[in-house]
Amino acid sequence: MNIRKITTLALIMASSAIFAQDTIKVIPVQAKLPKRELTQREVLDSIKASFIHDNIAKCIDSMWMKELASLDLYNELTFDIKNIDVDQKVDYELPTELLKERLKALDEKSPFNIEYNQGLENVIKSFLKNRKRSFERLIGISQYYFPMFEESLAAQNIPLEIKYLSVVESALNPRAVSRVGATGLWQFMYQTGKQYGLKVDTYVDERSDPLKASNAATQYMKNMYAIFGDWDLVLASYNTGPGNVAKAIRRSGGKQNYWNIRPFLHKETQGYVPAFLATMYIFEYHKEHGIKPARAVAHHFATDTVMIKRAMTFKQIADLMDVSVAELQFLNPSYKREVVPFISGQKHFLRLPVDKIAVFTSNEDKIYAYADYEANRREKPFEKTMLASSNSGSSANVKYHKVRRGESLSKISNRYGITIAELKKWNHLRSSKAPLGRNLKIYVADYTNSDIASNENKATNEADTAVVASNSNKLFKEEKVVAYKDVVKYYKVRKGDNLGEISGKYGVSVAEVKKWNKLKSNNIALGANLKIIKNERVVTTVRKEVKAEKAIIDNKVETAVASNDNNGDSTEEIGDYYEVQRGDNLFSIAKKFNVSLEDLKKWNNLDDLHVQTGSKLALANKDENTVTEAPKTETKIVEHKVRKGEYLGTIAKKYNVTLTEIKEWNDMEDNNVKLGQTLIVSKKEVAINEAKSSKKESIAASDRNAVKTYYVKKGDSLFSIAKKYPGVSISDIKKWNGIKNESLKPGMKLKINNG
Repeated sequence: MNIRKITTLALIMASSAIFAQDTIKVIPVQAKLPKRELTQREVLDSIKASFIHDNIAKCIDSMWMKELASLDLYNELTFDIKNIDVDQKVDYELPTELLKERLKALDEKSPFNIEYNQGLENVIKSFLKNRKRSFERLIGISQYYFPMFEESLAAQNIPLEIKYLSVVESALNPRAVSRVGATGLWQFMYQTGKQYGLKVDTYVDERSDPLKASNAATQYMKNMYAIFGDWDLVLASYNTGPGNVAKAIRRSGGKQNYWNIRPFLHKETQGYVPAFLATMYIFEYHKEHGIKPARAVAHHFATDTVMIKRAMTFKQIADLMDVSVAELQFLNPSYKREVVPFISGQKHFLRLPVDKIAVFTSNEDKIYAYADYEANRREKPFEKTMLASSNSGSSANVKYHKVRRGESLSKISNRYGITIAELKKWNHLRSSKAPLGRNLKIYVADYTNSDIASNENKATNEADTAVVASNSNKLFKEEKVVAYKDVVKYYKVRKGDNLGEISGKYGVSVAEVKKWNKLKSNNIALGANLKIIKNERVVTTVRKEVKAEKAIIDNKVETAVASNDNNGDSTEEIGDYYEVQRGDNLFSIAKKFNVSLEDLKKWNNLDDLHVQTGSKLALANKDENTVTEAPKTETKIVEHKVRKGEYLGTIAKKYNVTLTEIKEWNDMEDNNVKLGQTLIVSKKEVAINEAKSSKKESIAASDRNAVKTYYVKKGDSLFSIAKKYPGVSISDIKKWNGIKNESLKPGMKLKINNG
């Protein structure tokens, strides 16, 4: 028995190790560097590493959230309401006289007819005896939902106590679904939801949207009150329908008080209003009964929405924004399939914590680029194959290619217009190295033979494509010229915008925006068009005449170099520049030459992941050998003394900073400030002026000369690298390179100050 358990455990561990990393197709890299596979995690990290981060607050604990918002509360309360016997006495320590006093106090401040009766006392005692822990959780969740409900109810002049009805209806679970299909916090049926403007489709169910469903429920209450003129009867009609309430009124002989028509209502509705009143009582007097509310799962004022411009899954958003999927489910319950869709002509919004909104809006292009990258990795229907189309009448053929010295899978696949994955699949190849001397099977179609011929011609004499003959006498060579020009753009100010956010979006300073638009203060008018001047990269094609003899010699030399590769390695040589081919992207180029995405962007002054076909990318830093020491800086702190009438919001606005920044600088847990309190309202890194004496300059020069660069190899650690440089410690290396942990990646560039 023990042997079976050990064997099973070993198999599970082995399978988990195999499927632990989702890898991307391998592309040949530089010969001198070790081959490695770029994982999806590294692609994700490379994008997130370039994010512009605001101060990130702690994410909500997903396990705690699942506990608070689980459906067991809904099932328990629904069962109680359907099966509770209001006439059965319950043994619980709550004096009847004290209960009468409290109910009278509730009646005085409520439009409901709250009068003591034995049935209501039994329901209250039953809840207190059997559901005390449930109410601890419900009161904790209510801190997120009740402000939304109260805002909607107040707008239509509906009693605010109606908010307790959502507790009875759904136990504050937006994904609750009854046995007959009623859905959401307010338990709307499909047809009723449609009647009140709640959209339901494959991706979205607005009955689960807290704001939209609350507005619909408020409108329903208003309509029912216009019919019955009594809030108790409005509650009964919400549960059983206005028709059944009208029948009960007629059967009771025309009586119009809930407690008088109650015997003529359905059994569930007979316990419905008492359950509502009991819930109101427990929420209002929970402290008196020793009920300690669970901590708030979230606060609505600490969240905001952003419109999504591309379909994204909760998993993608969670990975990019460092929030849990459970948190996204809680904040966006109307998305049924955990996907925020993008449909032309419709607007869909994503709710996130406020601090994450700033990160999202500042990095939208990178976030959507990652979503595109994920989408491109999925298998597409009717994907291009090498089999012939039945409409064209051509048939599929099999060709064989013998691998010669110096050829790689990349070169062979380009020659025949196929992918490396197809080549490996057809020939059952496990590695990305071309097997020397082997005949590789290649499936082609008749209509592609001319393309193959052109590919072969291109592969054998690749340099000829750069030389274009305009006539028999002159030859021209096309070159790509990269220039940087100032481009004027205009931004229309929207509600909630400020100069800090707008300048951050375009990568310019607030002072520049004020200068371009002749602004004297930081106040901007809604709808104003702000001028933004950006220095953008422009690529143009220039044709230059070359001598025929020089062009032929260059072609022969390049062809000889390509064919005279005697080392048999299938990897491609790295040059100083790479011309972007059709279908290339920054990820594939970085993988191809085994350089980091950040270095590639830095060397070419790229702000995003987009590259233009035909443009030339630098593959190394020209100034790599001249290592300059970064200017020394000091932290400049500005303080503010709290005056009478000031609060954290006005102070933040005065100094053009965020509440999160002030709270972090002053180690504050809430927004409360005291009169006379000294707050740090600005922290800036300011360069120290070192041009005071020639002696300091000579010292700085000697320090710069002592700086060396070390490229991390496979198997390296901080300890092994530190041993190579006497007098250098691990902490020194971490300090010089801004490393927080001890994880290293092959190819990483480290600065070593060995002076």
